[in-house]
Amino acid sequence: MKQTQRHHLHHPRRVTTAWPAVAGAVCIIALASAVGRAQQAGEYVIGPQDVLNITVLNQAGLGGKYAVELDGSFSFPLIGRLKASGMTLPVVETELRKRLAAGFFNNPEITVAIEQYRSQRIYVIGEVRTPGAYPLAGDMTLFEALARAGSMTMAAGDELVIIRARHTGSPDAVSVAQEEAVHVSLEDLQGIASTVRTVELRDGDTIYIPRAPVVYVFGEVKNPGSYPTRRSTTVLQALSLAGGMTPLGAAKRVNVMRVVDGTTKEFKVKLSDLIQPGDTIVVPERFF
Repeated sequence: MKQTQRHHLHHPRRVTTAWPAVAGAVCIIALASAVGRAQQAGEYVIGPQDVLNITVLNQAGLGGKYAVELDGSFSFPLIGRLKASGMTLPVVETELRKRLAAGFFNNPEITVAIEQYRSQRIYVIGEVRTPGAYPLAGDMTLFEALARAGSMTMAAGDELVIIRARHTGSPDAVSVAQEEAVHVSLEDLQGIASTVRTVELRDGDTIYIPRAPVVYVFGEVKNPGSYPTRRSTTVLQALSLAGGMTPLGAAKRVNVMRVVDGTTKEFKVKLSDLIQPGDTIVVPERFF
């Protein structure tokens, strides 16, 4: 059973910047979000194939990079195997400190960090420049995930969807009950202070950026054809996508062909009127 949950992520000011500015904002915010990563990295849950960077103060021979093996554990000098999968970095630090203090060192100072994120992944598909699977690196935000995928293409729609499996049961016997879809408006994504930044990514999440619906522009325009549209696109904006009208275009006699209840109807429109997905805009030749 699938359940769809729509999150309205409001921003106090509506932003109407063109999409290329959104792509740039994604990259800028992705860099800014890295400032707080060190404070939140301790919440990351370690998994198989992650590589840990362990430092023991005044004991350089013990420090180094340790890969978590498929069974969820790794081997550490003096103490042998230590389970790490399913634990956070502070928990592993505490366990290492406790074992090394039991007959080896007095109050050892240990730091554990992630050298390479390999156990958890997210997927970015749809209208991005580099779709694919990406490691879920600690507190990775939605902005960072999109930046890693090269940001959106010009054909992206008005929103993206985060699809995740909702699990039930104990950690030892997990069963997937249903899927949940979180809808994020790309208009809200432009706001640096927007609450969209609170959207958390989880292991296995799929970020889907659907293609924008298109309109068709024909007649006396410089580049007739189909063009992706956003919400609140006007006739004039659609004509601009087609390079604008030719000198022969009749701006006051622009028509829109629209399917209504299965029937194609023709409407006379103003340049300021809103268009709908699937509309065909026709610019006739003006009379002399």
